[in-house]
Amino acid sequence: MGVLFKVEGASKRFGGLQALSQVDLTIQQGQVAGLIGPNGAGKTTFFNVITGLVPADSGRFELAGRPYEPSAVHQVAKAGIARTFQNIRLFADMTALENVMVGRHVRTHSGLWGAVWRTSAFQKEEAQIAATALDWLHYVGLGALASVRARTLSYGDQRRLEIARALATDPLLLALDEPAAGMNGTEKQALRELIVRIRNDGKTVLLIEHDVKLVMGLCDQVTVLDYGKLIASGSPNQVQTDPLVMAAYLGTAAAKPNAEPPHV
Repeated sequence: MGVLFKVEGASKRFGGLQALSQVDLTIQQGQVAGLIGPNGAGKTTFFNVITGLVPADSGRFELAGRPYEPSAVHQVAKAGIARTFQNIRLFADMTALENVMVGRHVRTHSGLWGAVWRTSAFQKEEAQIAATALDWLHYVGLGALASVRARTLSYGDQRRLEIARALATDPLLLALDEPAAGMNGTEKQALRELIVRIRNDGKTVLLIEHDVKLVMGLCDQVTVLDYGKLIASGSPNQVQTDPLVMAAYLGTAAAKPNAEPPHV
């Protein structure tokens, strides 16, 4: 198992706010890596930087042993990083199948003229895209809902649909932004089982999540930010007992030797 994704010295300032300051992150292939921190820690900014939504002020980015520049979302997707969003961003009036097909189009080859003239090569590729999209819907448990409009799906199913669309890009790294937000206990358990399956099938996952209990029970490694700085990185057990993490979540008194570790 080698390093799949590496960030060195990522920094970002918004006016007078230093949102990120020299943040490093290394993810091994086949891991589920968690990124946590208190509100305002810089998690979302970091996520947006590495996925091309926000340009970094500085930093070195490497994916599968090659440097890449996260300067635009479509370039990041082509490089091999797919993400979901904290606020669901589906095409509400398109079917579940059509939503996943949109994700798959990042790997197509026919081009504009093929689409305009509907060449035989284009039609063949579209059939392949539809078949692959349906496979991913079955993978996340939504195969029977392929023809249903996205807006009519339950909240949990919409979350799964976003993951299916991201998986359809054949990512090297699947980046999930608060996937459990708004879910009930049953939906969270189903989500956990899906992420475990994705990892067991060879994918690498980066997970930002406020449900720290879910992160600690799921992730192979956890990175913690606070005020835009990296304060801890390691196994869930190591992170839970780190004095800086305890202080960040529970206040400075929690860093005392006899303090109980945070239930994170």
